[in-house]
Amino acid sequence: MASYDQTITDFMRKLSIPGGAVAVMRDGKLIYARGFGYADVENKTLVRPDAQFRIASVSKTITATAIMKLVEEGKLKLDDRVAPFIAHLTPAPAATVDPRWEQITIRQLLNHTGGWDRNKPNGGFDPIDRPLIAAAAVNAPAPASAETLIRYMKGMPLDFNPGEKFAYSNFGYIILGRVIERVSGMPYKEYVRARVLQPVGANRTQQGKSRMLDALADEVKYYSPGFDVTGPLVPSVFPGEGSVPLTYGGFHLEAGDASGAWVSSTIDLLQLVGGIDGRASRPDILSAALIAEMTSTGAPFGCGSGACYYGAGWFVRTTQGDATWWHGGSLPGTTSMLVRSYHNFSWIGLFNARSLTPNSEAELDAVLWSALAGVTSFPTHDLFSTFP
Repeated sequence: MASYDQTITDFMRKLSIPGGAVAVMRDGKLIYARGFGYADVENKTLVRPDAQFRIASVSKTITATAIMKLVEEGKLKLDDRVAPFIAHLTPAPAATVDPRWEQITIRQLLNHTGGWDRNKPNGGFDPIDRPLIAAAAVNAPAPASAETLIRYMKGMPLDFNPGEKFAYSNFGYIILGRVIERVSGMPYKEYVRARVLQPVGANRTQQGKSRMLDALADEVKYYSPGFDVTGPLVPSVFPGEGSVPLTYGGFHLEAGDASGAWVSSTIDLLQLVGGIDGRASRPDILSAALIAEMTSTGAPFGCGSGACYYGAGWFVRTTQGDATWWHGGSLPGTTSMLVRSYHNFSWIGLFNARSLTPNSEAELDAVLWSALAGVTSFPTHDLFSTFP
């Protein structure tokens, strides 16, 4: 697997990324797991193969799986309307609610066709980027919680008719987190841990926190390229805290619990993939029919070549009689890429910085495919047993 050693090292050096971890699974066996560089530059702490990283939007795959568990339990249908589940989250008293809210379904939230377009010219935005504005609009504590963001957005018009087109939406997945809570009667993170993570053996995966002092014991530090962890400084989203590093308090991670706030390891994430990949090498925690619901249809988007769409928590490209599923993630201080390939491989890369290039996820994706292509023979061992 020397191709991985060299390719990942070169990638990190080129983009000034301090640390990362990469793992590869073949036919259900963990054949490669390595840490690269520094988890903590200041203290020269090396990245362990099972180090914990913020995984950003790879969290959406976890949330979508939890929704499918509720469907499997008979507590939810994909074409159920969302509005009844969040009716208790009321907008500001003077707000006008767009009547199209009543049309939005669970399925549309899963495949990013709910009606919000953060990239819409002249006015598109992601509400998670407005933690103080949203809180003030509904007279709620700042920074805005997930519930506060929903109350705020109920006072805003939708950008398009639900189901009309694909437009990637963190907000849609934030709503799905509240649906999970309402239907299960459990806090979002507790339902996910009990029904998704623990059954596949991903026992160390937890919700992340914004502030450095709240980091997990084995979580890496997050960096901005060209800076140490103390820079650049930005105003904290927590009132009264002054200036903070962008990666620690420059955004409110907790509000995006279901869209991008999980902290995990490469080992745990491949345990998850093994439990939802529809392959016989490891037992699945969802029925074949529900795995097909997640990956066989979705909202089309442009991806260069092949038929591409976003299903439920996975981007999908059909190829060679099977399909490749993937999800990337990107936050200040974080880049991640999870892939379940068409040819019985799956892999994950987690890094503690985000490059300054326009599309860091695509860049990482290409590097991981290149590393695989450079391998001439593969191990037959299974390293899962070496990581408790």
